[in-house]
Amino acid sequence: MRLIVDSNVVMSALIKNSITREIILRSGIEFFHPKIALKNLDKYRSLILEKSGLDGLEYEDLFKLILSKISLIDLENFIGYLEESNDLMRGIDIEDSPFIALALSFENDGIWSDDSHFKKQNKINIWTTKELLDIEN
Repeated sequence: MRLIVDSNVVMSALIKNSITREIILRSGIEFFHPKIALKNLDKYRSLILEKSGLDGLEYEDLFKLILSKISLIDLENFIGYLEESNDLMRGIDIEDSPFIALALSFENDGIWSDDSHFKKQNKINIWTTKELLDIEN
């Protein structure tokens, strides 16, 4: 299985030792993330530190471990799909267009996100954590 992973899923894995973290680290699923979206993770670094109780070094180590399981894809590899993804996400959440564009750019099984707004578009399959757990069991 090949999935694009939403930033909120990565944040969740950083904040808590949870099933989300387990899926990323141990499932064998191939994960992809638009490199440009790393700025969102950096933007919320202090909130993640506060909620997780991790210190800076622990955070960096965990962040590197999680990113070692996710292929970061440069914008140049999916920029040609941004117009279509913007059309799909207009009126939903245009900031998530890079995830849709990445999903459109290569063969994959969809996007892993627990943000329900992703399901308002009908072009890309969206997987919630619960749905991933259901297929794992």
